[in-house]
Amino acid sequence: MPERPAGTVTFLFTNVEGSTRLLQAYEHEYPAILVEQRRIVRGAMEQNHGQVVDAHGDSVFVVFPRAKDALASAIAAQRTLQAHPWPAGQTVRIRMGLHTGEPVSTEGGYVGMDVHRAARICAAGFGGQVILSEATRSLIEDDLPAGATLVDLGEHRLKDLIHPLRLYQVVAPGLLSQFPPLRSLATLPNNLPVQLTSFVGRDREMAEVKRLLGLTRLLTLTGPGGCGKTRLALQVAADVLEDYPDGVWLVELAALSDAGLIPQTIATALGIREQQGRSLLATVAEFLRPKNLLLVLDNCEHLVAGCAEVIESLLRGCPTVRLLTTSREPVGVAGEMMWSVPPLAAPRPDRGVHLAALRESEAVRLFTERAQAVARTFVLSRENGAHVAQICYRLDGIPLAIELAAARVKVLSVEEIAVRLDDRFRLLTGGSRTALPRHQTLLATMDWSYDLLSPSERVLFRRLSVFAGGFTLPIAEAVCAGDDVDHPEVLDLLTRLVDRSLIIVDLRGEAGAPPRLVPRARRGRTARTARARAAHVV
Repeated sequence: MPERPAGTVTFLFTNVEGSTRLLQAYEHEYPAILVEQRRIVRGAMEQNHGQVVDAHGDSVFVVFPRAKDALASAIAAQRTLQAHPWPAGQTVRIRMGLHTGEPVSTEGGYVGMDVHRAARICAAGFGGQVILSEATRSLIEDDLPAGATLVDLGEHRLKDLIHPLRLYQVVAPGLLSQFPPLRSLATLPNNLPVQLTSFVGRDREMAEVKRLLGLTRLLTLTGPGGCGKTRLALQVAADVLEDYPDGVWLVELAALSDAGLIPQTIATALGIREQQGRSLLATVAEFLRPKNLLLVLDNCEHLVAGCAEVIESLLRGCPTVRLLTTSREPVGVAGEMMWSVPPLAAPRPDRGVHLAALRESEAVRLFTERAQAVARTFVLSRENGAHVAQICYRLDGIPLAIELAAARVKVLSVEEIAVRLDDRFRLLTGGSRTALPRHQTLLATMDWSYDLLSPSERVLFRRLSVFAGGFTLPIAEAVCAGDDVDHPEVLDLLTRLVDRSLIIVDLRGEAGAPPRLVPRARRGRTARTARARAAHVV
């Protein structure tokens, strides 16, 4: 296989419009349809010096050394696809997106924001449409294929991209030219906020969350503070905008201290006015009853009982409304499906450090991008790679902790940061001034989780600090019972600590062996636990 082009390259993404509809209508013929559309796309690309980077499902990802060749391939492929005799006279249309940039080439393909931009441009279009970015237009405008012109579609906010992109539609003989407005965040009903930082990795997690959303009307993303629940929920919400005709709406609960304000907060997000003589929750439910939309309730843990009441009322009275919630513990409503957000994949420093592998690590990529945001000269290299891997591994792949550590490259080398992790609660401070107070330092995040515990849960949690590498239930009952915690209470209290994402149940032991229970931050215990051990409060 020839070496992939490097430097400035042009990406072309394609996928089939309405693939689910085609699958349902032509279940037996659909595999052959996919094979044929890939053959046509590959043929047009290879004739113009394109290399297929990836092809799975109904999507094809191609790279070109020259933007001119990418555009010629897209036009040729669209013409062939539109003239092709598909089964039973069915029309199969492919949308295409082009973008030019300078990504990083790795053994597994390409990484970088330019790859994401090209994919998002493709997703914004319609079958038969070819969309390209300003970066690509600037390279080909004076050398367009015969008869081709470009139509300026204006600036568009696309999913998970910080800045809007100016996009253009290709008009050429033999191509369709009339399409609805692009599927951008500006044209689909939503109140999702503009993200000020890039979203790194999580492809598998996003696919799984979207799959689960199709199976339940209430999905709760759980996990400890700083694991990325909110950001993952927002990325999924942006990705499924097209699936909800009445929109995707974010309801932020973090700032509330009174559960009675939850209906008001939902009403404000949806633009619903209060009706005199009627409860606001009833008004909200009536408004939502005919709607097909997704509500994202963010940060439910400190109002979990009130959230449960409101959510149950909406689920019962609004049959086509779905809810995606984030919380450090389950909401506790019938029909709820829970999914624990895992940490980012981090390399193990003791297994050798290879620069190419490090660049593909989600945790390392996050550290690198956030470090470059505060120190533009920072570069992941063979000299500092081992220390970056050590930082990400010792921080358990927790996004908040990694971001706080990366912010220290302004004044410390990565080697100094790695050394100072023994005092991580003093080191990992200085988060965004506009973030919630509990997200500005790792200490505050841990304290928030601890403060939400009941008195008995706090006692048991402190006593569990004596176990360095995990424990079993019988051992916890033998060691931790007494005084304020009765022996029969230990099981219930441990269950609640598991629900609150502070203890992990490890089922990977030998067959028949009791499961081990492990503190969530196994190498860096919470601030309260560390204090408890120092004071011998066990």
